[in-house]
Amino acid sequence: VQLQASGGGLVQAGGSLRLSCAASGSTIENFAMGWFRQAPGTERNFVASISWMGGTTTSYSQSAQGRFSISRDNAKNAVYLQMDSLKPEDTAVYFCAKGRSRRTGPRTYEYDYWGRGTLVTVSS
Repeated sequence: VQLQASGGGLVQAGGSLRLSCAASGSTIENFAMGWFRQAPGTERNFVASISWMGGTTTSYSQSAQGRFSISRDNAKNAVYLQMDSLKPEDTAVYFCAKGRSRRTGPRTYEYDYWGRGTLVTVSS
């Protein structure tokens, strides 16, 4: 499966962005999906995950909880990350990833395919 993240850009603090992750080559509906981010000089950190099929189970990092929302559209083979109330510390490259199973958590080893990432820059 190939994953392509898009929707990043420059936004002022307090603004919103919606990231998209388009999958191709294989269906993702039977797998959990996740979003991670990586700021310069730091490790890749978990942002959010959503369970397989209907995505009834979601999980968020403490920093994303209450501001970000992950969703999926299996008909479009896509996953989304709605980001509201953005802060300068949200600045990073955001990656989508396909889980190895139906439900996943915050560990990178729980994911087997990664997209190229999209840059989000939040100005103060």
